[in-house]
Amino acid sequence: MERINAQHVSEPGLVVLDITAADEATAQPVMADLEQRWATSGIMPVQREPGTPGVKARVYADIRRRGPAASA
Repeated sequence: MERINAQHVSEPGLVVLDITAADEATAQPVMADLEQRWATSGIMPVQREPGTPGVKARVYADIRRRGPAASA
């Protein structure tokens, strides 16, 4: 994964979440749930590292702003 850019955590409320899961089918619902809760970068593609179990994804979120389900 890329290095975290200082802009992504430049102020309180901005977070970078690294997700590790057994497979894509597990990681995607987690990202979808985060997207409903907060303003996020959405459901991101997962990556596999050879020799490392599972998949990884990175989500950028602004926890000061609510997602569509939390706003209702």
